[in-house]
Amino acid sequence: MSDEIAENGTVNGDVPEIELIIKASTIDGRRKGACLFCQEYFMDLYLLAELKTISLKVTTVDMQKPPPDFRTNFEATHPPILIDNGLAILENEKIERHIMKSVPGGHNLFVQDKEVASLIENLYSKLKLVLVRKDEQKSAALRAHLGRIDALLERRNTRFLTGDTMCCFDCELMPRLQHIRVAGKYFVDFEIPTTFRALWRYMYHMYQLDAFTQSCPADQDIINHYKLQQQSAKGLALSPTLTRQKEPTESALKMKKHEELETPTFTTSIPIDVSELNE
Repeated sequence: MSDEIAENGTVNGDVPEIELIIKASTIDGRRKGACLFCQEYFMDLYLLAELKTISLKVTTVDMQKPPPDFRTNFEATHPPILIDNGLAILENEKIERHIMKSVPGGHNLFVQDKEVASLIENLYSKLKLVLVRKDEQKSAALRAHLGRIDALLERRNTRFLTGDTMCCFDCELMPRLQHIRVAGKYFVDFEIPTTFRALWRYMYHMYQLDAFTQSCPADQDIINHYKLQQQSAKGLALSPTLTRQKEPTESALKMKKHEELETPTFTTSIPIDVSELNE
């Protein structure tokens, strides 16, 4: 499936076309999947497309059944993959460096802020621990980390992490906050405290942006992403020497069909009075 972003450049070839290949949904194999790095780079490039410095084309690939031309070109490489003028960039760090140094306007997204960089660095690993351990101690550690982000936003009193315009750190943080919100609630009933008003204000502003809403996976895809991880981990723990996967059960196939038919939902509500937020 190929999805080209609307109003993302001119048709005269005045701006370079950048293609971003991202993982497709593990439910229907077509819509956007729940890969964090895919969404992060999608957001980076979408912002540049809005500024008309590039034309952006986004292609989803079903990694459970990758098309033959994808396997021929990229073998076992998993998205995200960035293609710029025929050049394919395959590794996350190289993609980030290419956007910063070689994509027109990209350098403006990559600001230097050591405080923000260190603050958001280990946030996602705390979510993973919450989902694996499922105990209050890990939930408290994640809650405390979110509290530090809330305190920074409160102190700086800016719309985004480093100022009133978005940067690479926002494209990194917000997809992780969405996974925390959706997967945390589903698996362990974890919720971002409503007392973190600066953090909710930040999320409210992010939910208004096309760069986030156009790149955001459905709740069902975020949940299924972690279900598959847990099933994989459980299977390895039970059968470390297993070489052949079992056929899916009839109930699993029925559940898969149900998920495919289910209308995708996107959690973007704010649990506090928006009118009271300082905009």
